[in-house]
Amino acid sequence: MLDLHALKAQDLRALDPAAMARLAEQMLAHMAEQTRQIDARDQQIAQQAQALKFKDARIERITFELARLKAWRFGARTEAMNAEQRQLFEETLAEDQASLEAQLHALQGKGSQASAPPADGQAPRKPRRQALPEHLRRVEHRHEPESTLCPSFGCGQPMTRIGEDVSERLDIVPAEFFVHRHIRGKWVCKCCLRKGEGSLVQESVLPQIIDKGQPTAGLLAHTLVSRFVDHLPYYRQEQINARSGVHTPRSTLAAWSGAASASLMPLYEAHRAFVLGAAVLHADETPVRMLDPGAGKTVKAYVWAYARGEHDAMPGVIYDFCRGRGSRYPADFLSQWGGTLSCDDYAGYDAVFKRQGCIEAGCLAHARRKFDELAKAHTSPVAEQALQRIAWLYRVETPGAWKDEC
Repeated sequence: MLDLHALKAQDLRALDPAAMARLAEQMLAHMAEQTRQIDARDQQIAQQAQALKFKDARIERITFELARLKAWRFGARTEAMNAEQRQLFEETLAEDQASLEAQLHALQGKGSQASAPPADGQAPRKPRRQALPEHLRRVEHRHEPESTLCPSFGCGQPMTRIGEDVSERLDIVPAEFFVHRHIRGKWVCKCCLRKGEGSLVQESVLPQIIDKGQPTAGLLAHTLVSRFVDHLPYYRQEQINARSGVHTPRSTLAAWSGAASASLMPLYEAHRAFVLGAAVLHADETPVRMLDPGAGKTVKAYVWAYARGEHDAMPGVIYDFCRGRGSRYPADFLSQWGGTLSCDDYAGYDAVFKRQGCIEAGCLAHARRKFDELAKAHTSPVAEQALQRIAWLYRVETPGAWKDEC
């Protein structure tokens, strides 16, 4: 095989026609390989540029949402709200702002932070963290390296413990606060240290939902459950925690909840994929009252519920909070889904059924209501027959309904 790089002009003149033909084939193959590498590199650069563009778009959207939240928060003080309404509104904004900041830090490759937004609109001031109360029970966790022999090449001498780093995180069990003490020993080799060599050996810090924060995952879960399941406002949680001698301002609790909610997004997406993986879904929407940031009052919003079928081996429900009841909300949420959708006769679902692969299944309970109204008004002889037939269908679907008659 000819070496393309070693050939010179005089060598080319000395080649016979067969060698020239082989040389031309090698040059063509070499050029084709270079073209393939260039195309692959261009494709990789285009993919990286697209991913960077998508990331920049998300950062821009989150930054815009943060700016809008801060503007709303400033405007809320000038609107006609009483103290309780303004407090509830500012707590909700603190949650949303902490969640957006956690997502923004994650996109920018920074550690998550949960700091309460400034109350006066000025530059945020780093709060002075209070020490955890001494009367709380301490649960110590000792973290030491697997080996305390010097890792330097050719040494292997036993290392000497020169100290430790102690970090404390606040946790909770029902009716009791306690503190996890993480003591991470630091080890060096004195033999190598005398030679001006050696290195420090220490266990790394375990990942946390809020880096460098005091709350553990257990305390964050307890705060979220108390707020959104038990419907305990943050000021009440602050008072409850204060009875145990633990100082947790409501703004701090709101910031914790926002950061924790951002960390739950992968779980939400996985649960959404599980629910939308069903061939049969049940859908319904219900109105809720939502605070209007600029008007100082509440407006009507909607929570859309999508549930797997009753006969699925594993049940599941996913919720989608929307500002309205238009057809675009279920159409967007179910844009990648196909199957049978059971719902009432609300026209907002028609946009879903226009897509290929989506089948409408009307809700029998809603249909029965109309026949029941006619039967009670004695205006239709068919209504009684319809109610009897629907009752038979219900008996067929009831587990064990036919067992007693056999």
